[in-house]
Amino acid sequence: MDSRDALRRFWGYDTFRPRQEEIISSLTAGRDVAAVLPTGGGKSLCYQLAAVLHGGTAVVVSPLIALMDDQVRQLAEMGIPAAVLNSTLNYGEQYIIQKRAIEGAYRLLYLSPERLVRDDTLAWLLQVKVAFFVIDEAHCISEWGHDFRPEYRQLLSIRGKFPNTPIAAFTASATKRVRRDILDQLGLRDPDRYILSFFRPNLRYHARQCKDAREQQRLLTRAFQQYQGESVIVYAPTIREVEDTADRLGNRGIDAVPYHGQMDAAVRKRNQDRWMSDEVRVLVGTIAFGLGINKPGVRAVIHLSLPKSLEQYYQESGRAGRDGEPADCVLLWRRKDIGLQAYFINEISGEEERKRSWWRLKVMRQFAEGEGCRPRLICTHFGEEPRWAQCGQCDNCGNDLAWFAERAAPAPVVTPQEIDAELLEWLRAWRRKRAYEQAVAAYVVLPDVTLRALATRAPREISELWGISGLGTKRIERYGNEILEAVRQYQAGARVAAPSGPKESPRDHVKRLLAEGKTFEDISRIRQRTLAATIDLVSAMIEDGDIEFQESWIPSSRAPAIREVAEHYGLDRLKTIKEMLPAEVTYEDIRLVVAALKAQAR
Repeated sequence: MDSRDALRRFWGYDTFRPRQEEIISSLTAGRDVAAVLPTGGGKSLCYQLAAVLHGGTAVVVSPLIALMDDQVRQLAEMGIPAAVLNSTLNYGEQYIIQKRAIEGAYRLLYLSPERLVRDDTLAWLLQVKVAFFVIDEAHCISEWGHDFRPEYRQLLSIRGKFPNTPIAAFTASATKRVRRDILDQLGLRDPDRYILSFFRPNLRYHARQCKDAREQQRLLTRAFQQYQGESVIVYAPTIREVEDTADRLGNRGIDAVPYHGQMDAAVRKRNQDRWMSDEVRVLVGTIAFGLGINKPGVRAVIHLSLPKSLEQYYQESGRAGRDGEPADCVLLWRRKDIGLQAYFINEISGEEERKRSWWRLKVMRQFAEGEGCRPRLICTHFGEEPRWAQCGQCDNCGNDLAWFAERAAPAPVVTPQEIDAELLEWLRAWRRKRAYEQAVAAYVVLPDVTLRALATRAPREISELWGISGLGTKRIERYGNEILEAVRQYQAGARVAAPSGPKESPRDHVKRLLAEGKTFEDISRIRQRTLAATIDLVSAMIEDGDIEFQESWIPSSRAPAIREVAEHYGLDRLKTIKEMLPAEVTYEDIRLVVAALKAQAR
């Protein structure tokens, strides 16, 4: 079986993406490899297919447990034996995997960097027929990388223990300096180097400086008129802004779930799973979200603040359009973002790291404020010299977003006429059910591009499934009859059921809970929000006249004092008001009373 036969049989694709076939040839020939492929460039397929052809076991080092789990499940769907070895498994499960690996049962074996460099792990691997090592997210090894991880520095021990085993380093975002670090720190020997263009022609980059949060939220509301029914990621800078944004979108009838590090782990996972399964289309998260997320059909990534580096922004925005279809990368930033980052940079104790941080901020500002082609700036930052001056796709090259315009009323994204939109939703519902049964992400069952092709062809026979992108032999064997049955049901009149009754908005939910006598702490717990976010929403409801301020919500002695100070110094000067009051008076107390005063003034 050659590489193209394997591509068709297991992945269901007819052609490789740029340089994939050459990288696979280098790996199967036993060469060290250093590959920089942009996000969405298909780096996972390179080492996965090479492992299938080699016959031994490829050991993949990744810092992301979620990504490792997803890839192992996806490989299982395609009929490729793989396993992950990490601390989530009990001793018995780990022992079985290690024993089967020695027996040659797996084509791929995934480990964390911390696990790999343990003496007992290295001793066990010496008994495994290791085809080659893969260091994924290799930029983590460099202090000049945007995601430096000290544990990656220990990976040089692989070369000492396995002197004759090839090592392949893969990354999506590495400058020239970081690439040099990768080669040195891993001890790569005359590696075959593959550096693809950082230009992704399906991504449309747009940046806009906003006056305040209200302008950002106004633009977001317009955006979701454009992206109706599509998967979107919104990055907010703080936990409070994550929760506030999710609530504001909910109040406008846009289903959105929050994601941040202070949430209960089970709630956070449930929110991620709901988004991954397309049950909810919008996820609002801090930068804690996205590590290891490989959902192909994201149509937009919107940032509500200036990222710390262009590498970080390139990686996060690059989560859009991994299926190769057009997608938008939008940066809505404010002047205060610069001041806030400058403050934190000055707090860094190490001089070298402080210098690196200032440099990263400078580059990020050039991207956000500059008038040149934005993808071209990305390319030159990573050491590429494009032969073109304009991409024709970003805002600086004349491609404006309709929802950026004042008083814009943009139409929703238009589904091409040949795609049956209702059949597409029916197939998505089938996929969601299948993914839930198997406890995997929806795209692991079938990617969006495959569903769109099915909704275009409406196949009636198994023979019509061959040649559809993403449907390899194993998937057709597993899902072929189910897909045909789903199409038959649709053609017989079956449709996705419309939601029964109006959905309760966040404001209505809070109003009902208050009427039931719930405290703010109760409401925060029920809605999985921070107390500060709950108070913000209640305060906004007071200002808008949705509810009336209740004196019982704060200690009785505080309200008169807050009113007096607020009326003297001004209702928008919360910090000054706080400084003029006793220490026990909280910002939450002040926010509620000030909201009542603003409501009275209207």
